Amino acid sequence: MKSIPRIVFVLSLGVLATSMASAAEPIQPVRPVQDVNLAQVELGKKLYFDPRLSRSGFISCNSCHNLSVGGTDNLKTSIGHNWQQGPINAPTVLNSSLNVAQFWDGRARDLKEQAGGPIENPKEMAFSHTLTIDVLQSIPEYAIEFKQVFGVDEITIDEVTQAIAEFERTLVTPNSRFDRWLLGEKDAITSEELAGYELFKTSGCAACHNGEAVGGTSFQKMGIVEPYQTNNPVEGRIAVTGKDADRFTFKVPTLRNVELTYPYFHDGEAETLTEAVDIMGRLQLGRKYTPEENARIVAFLKTLTGEQPTFQLPILPPSREDTPRPRPFD
Repeated sequence: MKSIPRIVFVLSLGVLATSMASAAEPIQPVRPVQDVNLAQVELGKKLYFDPRLSRSGFISCNSCHNLSVGGTDNLKTSIGHNWQQGPINAPTVLNSSLNVAQFWDGRARDLKEQAGGPIENPKEMAFSHTLTIDVLQSIPEYAIEFKQVFGVDEITIDEVTQAIAEFERTLVTPNSRFDRWLLGEKDAITSEELAGYELFKTSGCAACHNGEAVGGTSFQKMGIVEPYQTNNPVEGRIAVTGKDADRFTFKVPTLRNVELTYPYFHDGEAETLTEAVDIMGRLQLGRKYTPEENARIVAFLKTLTGEQPTFQLPILPPSREDTPRPRPFD
């Protein structure tokens, strides 16, 4: 029996030790995307950026989930069709494939189900699935590409949402400084950031904000120790379950890239991370952080910013001359 060279054996032990140390933490590194259908991804990317999926012809998925600013729009609540102010803050689309469900109230089981919602929401894209299909079917390049990708002669909303969802699955943000620390690069974060992480854990934040996405895997009541004061009419998961116990219960948001996705909470009322940490400490944990403690946690949260998705923007297929053109914000 051949002996394993010592250097290989030592390196293997090092990798194993790093993996075990990482697994012992409540947060795990974001893994690069794997096992996607590249043809669907490319088609989905076009659809994600195409405003012709909206009634006005001006709003796309990227309007509220802008991939150049952390996958959201940095507005308190989003602006939809005919300049209507939406009722809720747009959650980031980055790492959304790691969520237990989609939307703040979890009413969509997965990304595919979520993708169809905004298209026919009268306050968002304000179109209909039927009209969306009519527009896409009338564009020869889309008709050909759907045939090539899905093998269909007639497009349905099922293929549209599947393609968008497959593209969104690629929008993960690995290799943050904190991920590099988890994987053994001990100088990837500073002593202040590490102290913030330790305080994050010992305070109880990691009970809800854990896993790859540092959140997104459970629903929790907003205001456990103290009630949350807001004028926003949205009441959370009760809209899905009808149970009064679910009033003001929301999906725990991911903290990945959180420094980019301001303002915070479902109503967008917290404008800064400092304000958000203070409110969460008091309302959820019954803890009043000192300015120094708050600053340490904020420093840690900023280490969660990962590599942002990079790709060439798609060239959208042109409409045919006789394709009906919606009137802007009609």
